[in-house]
Amino acid sequence: MIIEWLLPLHIAILGYWLGSELVINSTFRYVCAQPGIPIGERNRLMGHVMTVDQHVRYALVLQASLGPAIAIHYGYIPGGPAVANGFLAFGVLWLGFVELVHRLRHGSQGHILAAIDRASRYVLIALLLATAIGLIGADWPMPGWLRLKLGLFAAVVACGVGIRFALIGLFRTWRVIQAEGSNTDREQSLRQGARHGTAIVCLLWLFIAAITVISVWKPF
Repeated sequence: MIIEWLLPLHIAILGYWLGSELVINSTFRYVCAQPGIPIGERNRLMGHVMTVDQHVRYALVLQASLGPAIAIHYGYIPGGPAVANGFLAFGVLWLGFVELVHRLRHGSQGHILAAIDRASRYVLIALLLATAIGLIGADWPMPGWLRLKLGLFAAVVACGVGIRFALIGLFRTWRVIQAEGSNTDREQSLRQGARHGTAIVCLLWLFIAAITVISVWKPF
C-alpha cells in the first residue's frame, strides 16, 4: 500500500527539516558574529546559508502535501486515492515553484515571485487554522488530536514567516556593510537581528516538538 511508503517519508522529512534548521541557524549566527572575517568569505558563507534555506522550504512543501494524502488514506479526509494523488502531484508542482523562486530571486521577476511565495504561506496558514477549528471539514471523521496537530503546523508556518520579517532589517544592514564596510553599530545590528531570528527558530522547534508528541500520543 502507498501508505506504507508515505508514513515513513512523512516522519523522515521532519528530521530533514530540523537538521536543515540547525545548519542554517548555526551558520547564520557564525557569520553575524565574526566581523574579522573578510567580507568576501562572509558573503560566501551567507550565500551558503540561503542555499541551505531551500531545504527548509522543501520540507514545508513536502509535509503540506504528504499530510493530507496520508489523512485521506486513513479516512480522516474524504476523497479517496484520486484526491490523495492530487495532493501529491500538487506538492511536486509546488516544489518546482519554490525552486524557481530561488533560482530567479536576483532577476527582474524575483520580487514578484517572492511575493507570491509569501502569499502562499498566508493561504496555507489560513487553511490549516480553518481546518483545525472546524470551519473546513467540520463533518469529516477527523480526530481532535489531528486538528490540534494542524493548528500547531499553522504555528510552525507562521514562525517561518516571522523569521523572514525578523531578518529584513538584518539583510538591509548586510547590504550596507557590503557597499560601505563594517563598523560597531552595523555589527551590533547584525547580531541583534540574528538573536531575534534565533528566538523565533526556538519557538518553531517547540511547535515541531509538540506536533511530534501529539502524533505519537494521540490523546483525543
